[in-house]
Amino acid sequence: MIKTYPNAMRTTEKQLIACGLEKTEASQIAAAVNSLLAEKAAADCWRAVSRDILLPRHPFALHQFLYEKVYADWDTATHGPPPAWFPSETDIAQANITQLMKKLQIETYREFHAWSVDNRAAFWEMMVETLGIHVPPKPLKVETAGITLTITDCAYNIAESCFNADDDAPAIIAQSEGDATLRTFTYRELERLTNRVANGLVDIGIETGDAVAVDMPMNVESIAIYLGSVKAGCAVVSIADSFAPDEIATRNRIGKAKAIFTQDAIYRGGKRLPLYEKVIAADAPKAIVLSATKDGAQSQREEDLTWNDFLSERETFTAVQCHPEAHTNILFSSGTTGEPKAIPWTHTTPIKCAADAFLHHDIHPGDVLAWPTNLGWMMGPWLIYASLINRATIATYNGVPTGREFGTFVQNAKVSLLGVVPTLVRAWKNSGCMQGLDWRAIRAFSSTGECSNPEEMLFLMSLAGYQPVIEYCGGTEIGGAYVTGTRVQPAAPSIFSTPALGLDFVLCDEDGNLADNGEVFIVPPSIGLSTSLLNANHDDVYFSGTPQPDLRRHGDALERLANGYYRIHGRVDDTMNLSGIKVSSAEIEEVLNTVEGIRETAAVAVSPKDGGPSRLVIYVVVENAASQEIREVCMLKPHLWGACLQAALSQRLNPLFRIHEVVIVDALPRTASNKVMRRLLRSQKTAFLSIACVRMG
Repeated sequence: MIKTYPNAMRTTEKQLIACGLEKTEASQIAAAVNSLLAEKAAADCWRAVSRDILLPRHPFALHQFLYEKVYADWDTATHGPPPAWFPSETDIAQANITQLMKKLQIETYREFHAWSVDNRAAFWEMMVETLGIHVPPKPLKVETAGITLTITDCAYNIAESCFNADDDAPAIIAQSEGDATLRTFTYRELERLTNRVANGLVDIGIETGDAVAVDMPMNVESIAIYLGSVKAGCAVVSIADSFAPDEIATRNRIGKAKAIFTQDAIYRGGKRLPLYEKVIAADAPKAIVLSATKDGAQSQREEDLTWNDFLSERETFTAVQCHPEAHTNILFSSGTTGEPKAIPWTHTTPIKCAADAFLHHDIHPGDVLAWPTNLGWMMGPWLIYASLINRATIATYNGVPTGREFGTFVQNAKVSLLGVVPTLVRAWKNSGCMQGLDWRAIRAFSSTGECSNPEEMLFLMSLAGYQPVIEYCGGTEIGGAYVTGTRVQPAAPSIFSTPALGLDFVLCDEDGNLADNGEVFIVPPSIGLSTSLLNANHDDVYFSGTPQPDLRRHGDALERLANGYYRIHGRVDDTMNLSGIKVSSAEIEEVLNTVEGIRETAAVAVSPKDGGPSRLVIYVVVENAASQEIREVCMLKPHLWGACLQAALSQRLNPLFRIHEVVIVDALPRTASNKVMRRLLRSQKTAFLSIACVRMG
């Protein structure tokens, strides 16, 4: 039956020419779209338009126009946000989730999630078996006790489970900026290098239970260092290669690192960025120094070693069998205090990483995963376990991911899962650098680290001929996500479709009542959830003062939509995500308050009206005794003030934190107990302007 619709709904040739098409193609596409609009419901129409009409080569303006045209009368209140991707029958039939549902004789995904929550120990035992986790001969037992879930009565080493693939299968595909050569390393080669690292650690006196730091980019050597350290029974202290010396020193101190792996320098965007020098400035322990060039690294301190001097020739190593709760990694996540929270990962945490990849990202043996990150952030270790335990391949690019060279790497490496932070997608969209590349190998994208923008996520989907973006939100203290998506459910841009399998959460309003829009509280237990902190009281941080007993605080603001979808609204506390990096207001303010002429600052993350990554806004109160010259600079040339603050932030904390706006105020709003009301600053940003304001970018 042909449906009728108003002439105003018709797509015209003129509209498509305005989107960047030539007249002939505009006429052909207009006719095809109008035919579909007349014959099909909106969802079926878009399925056909995205599959049969739109191509990655078409201007994104056309993609956006047709998406909005097709869904012009979509009932969001009833059906949720309009999907941009739908799983085919083949997608669903081949999905890992579907195979497990068949095994359990479960009909629908919603029923499967409910089963995974109601039978948590059985769910995680099933995942241990499915993933092929190396455990003792007797069956591994998962037990729940209140808010904890543990693997009991066994010893194992999770690094052994990273080498289940065939020896000759590709483990890593690597490329460096400025060199188009793809280097492939097999599982056999990676395991031998891993064993040489483990033997080298023993040779320099590192013992089981010791901690070793890694401050390097994500490359073949750092992956082998990570796995070799875990295999030797050590804990890796994760340090981002962008950190300033003070931050390196803080993490070494908290993690009690006995040694540190680093590189002489990093070459990005044609620039040489010193790394070993920062490690020395941080007064780090014994350093093992790799070289970023063929010239070879030179040690500058008597106790330090070059990579070649450290690396053992012995290519076999018997993995140290550890208690399941023994530490494998010390990662850092900012809270609302100046010192970052030190969160230990154990030999159980990687099971959560691998399970999320298997279930929610639908990773199969032979898939190729790329995620611009490093070991300083949880997605670095996550990528190692998500790829290797699932017998897939890590694609690692040593360089700046914002340009076309990275996109060409994704094309040539035949990446099947590409992970992003939204800030990166915005850079691609603004520059148009990825147009014309062949990304047909991509089966899914994944976005994490910060709130995404629907328009930018639609753009990302369009680059691969419409594949889903799996929104993925969780944290270091979860080992993965609490809310995400799947390849068996439709995907709407910037929208989550499900709580993670094996986990559940509730939303509470400011009065602690259950709500559809509020703060996230996780319902434990689950493998992956942290149980301790090195430098804070775990129960105080996550369980004190929650609305109901045994709920676990997380700190995100989430909204439940129709059809089981969710939209995230950022953080409810004083923690923010900037460029995919979690940082507290206190950490930023501690740096900026030392700038001459400043009495105090308040750092807040403000969400753009159209959604997307948060923007850093700094409120500044100038010292009463500041010179008249400083005040005149504030009023007449506030951009100079902003540049001074940005320089301090880049040099002492992280150059990836970019200030969007500086607001000079007479005073900061405070509570009766003298706490700065940052939430008020976020919601009424312009209300406190009294001297000057400058937008930095």
